[in-house]
Amino acid sequence: MAPLRGFDMKKSERINQMLRFINQKQQFTLQDLMQEFQISKRTAIRDIASLEEMGAPIYVEYGRYGGYRLLQQMQLPPISFNTGELHALYFAMQALRSFSSLPFEVSFRTIHEKFMSALSDKQRQDIENIQHRVSFQHTEQIRDSAHLEFLLMAAVQNIVIQITYAHQRRSHDQRPSLRTIQPIALYARKGYWYCQAYDLHKQAYRVFRCDRIISAEVSDIEPLAHVIELHPQDTHSLWEPSPDAIPFQCRIDETGVELFQQEHFPSMQILHVKESDNESAHMLLVGSYETHELDFIVRYLAGFGKSIRIMEPDTLKESLRQYYMDLLDHV
Repeated sequence: MAPLRGFDMKKSERINQMLRFINQKQQFTLQDLMQEFQISKRTAIRDIASLEEMGAPIYVEYGRYGGYRLLQQMQLPPISFNTGELHALYFAMQALRSFSSLPFEVSFRTIHEKFMSALSDKQRQDIENIQHRVSFQHTEQIRDSAHLEFLLMAAVQNIVIQITYAHQRRSHDQRPSLRTIQPIALYARKGYWYCQAYDLHKQAYRVFRCDRIISAEVSDIEPLAHVIELHPQDTHSLWEPSPDAIPFQCRIDETGVELFQQEHFPSMQILHVKESDNESAHMLLVGSYETHELDFIVRYLAGFGKSIRIMEPDTLKESLRQYYMDLLDHV
């Protein structure tokens, strides 16, 4: 069993964190401290006494709804990190290495140099030892995205913007389109940045590849109040196909389900189907794709190999068959 956080943490470190906790909360009880820091009532009382000795203006309120009140906010000491927190920060920074495009155009090299220069010789030696013991496997960013900071701030400030969007960067038969969107969130996945947004023209939630956004500027349109603010992972549930979307259906086996769990999209799901009481259930991969996404869905389904069999539509079967024939021509 892992030790309780209150006993695993040095008192000086706990007092420092407690000071930040009460400075933000302003009003608190012993129970708040006991729950937040996993300490006993007796320890909480002693810690409050220590805070008062440090000059924290804590006032006791008696009665049924009493507790403690911080009479005024305090100037907090500089933030310090223990060894475990420093290692955690270092691990987190490794995720930046694979991205040449980041919001606010902050490079990994700059952050890494500042981080390492702030460490003691012992801490720096620990980090270097970690580098020789841990391997970080990254999916490198495939294309630069020029408007990440603009998109992020539009999402944060709830601004409607106009973008010029290329559905397929190398397509010669499809011109970029002008779209009016209200950004919700950004996320990175498999080497690409994506912007989740509400498309005002289509009146639907959509996901845009950031590297395909050619231009972006603020519009004079007021933001829509009904646009839902959710965590990036949750907004996938808001996705709806367009009226022109083409439904598809594939039989899929257990191996295919594992591949699906590794990578799938909000337009797809796995169904367990039992056609009769005497027949065992089988699994279907069902979903839909837009007409301009045919090449994408063919390449995606080809990655399943023999673990899927397309049931419908016939046009998708033929497109996948032609994809395999083209591959054979290149062997």
